[in-house]
Amino acid sequence: MTDPMLQVTDLHKRYGPTTALAGVSFEVSTGELFGLLGPNGAGKTTLLSIVSCLLEPTSGEARILGRKASTRDKELRRLIGIVPQELAIYGELNARENLRFFGSLYGVTPVRLQCRVDEVLAAVGLSDRANERVEAFSGGMKRRLNLGAALIHEPKLLLLDEPTTGVDPQSRNHIFEEVRRLAASGVCVVYTSHYIEEVQALCSRIGIIDRGRLIACDRLANLLRQIPGVIRFRVPQATARLYERLRQIPDVEVNGLDGPSMELECRDVKTALMQLIALLNEMQLELTSLETSEPNLERVFLHLTGRALRD
Repeated sequence: MTDPMLQVTDLHKRYGPTTALAGVSFEVSTGELFGLLGPNGAGKTTLLSIVSCLLEPTSGEARILGRKASTRDKELRRLIGIVPQELAIYGELNARENLRFFGSLYGVTPVRLQCRVDEVLAAVGLSDRANERVEAFSGGMKRRLNLGAALIHEPKLLLLDEPTTGVDPQSRNHIFEEVRRLAASGVCVVYTSHYIEEVQALCSRIGIIDRGRLIACDRLANLLRQIPGVIRFRVPQATARLYERLRQIPDVEVNGLDGPSMELECRDVKTALMQLIALLNEMQLELTSLETSEPNLERVFLHLTGRALRD
């Protein structure tokens, strides 16, 4: 990993007797797309609020390009773009006016802002709707403009908090493409979402936060290795002899023999499946049903947290 854009070190945040963050530490590099997963109330929004200089921690610190994040540091905020869960745009203004307003708040010069507004409208696919009032936009268009407002000042660090909530597939895909382009251009992106498949598709490295603690933080491939693949099958003539032969297959665990239904856990589903088929052919046993389940991020999440993401 290159020198970190974002460093979070032993971050704690308490609200009276309630602990929102309990010693969170991680780093994110320039140009990296980092995913952050956690159930509701896990501490994700509190963490992003501290990183974006909107909230002070109880202890620990977050640093951006080596500079400590603080609610008093207005200059550091100019390096950060944040897309909040709730829409932060004005319905009575049109798209162009919204971007001009947010650009002026960030101190973008008038000459640069005129050019930048057109660039952002094109990036979020709203050039042809630039002069329409936002209150008439679809949900997906509003979400894309919400992203545009966070990009108008060309931030170095982009924080995305549930950026695709309630959007149509076309708008979601457009947001994905823009996020990937930004990371490729060198922007450091932290992406949180309730949609685990989004994080798996977009992010090369992922942190899982639960009850205020970072319980896992690794590359996707390494996280997936934490749980096995599963092969479930049925053979009408299942016997103890079959069970013994299955136990001899390397790197395979047989969960049990339950009548004709059996289940295997394995690190490599494809290899284990070929070995299973070869064994059944050798023993002349008929396969009447087959189901495979490869490791995925949702299964890893449930394995680590023990609960669904939306509880």
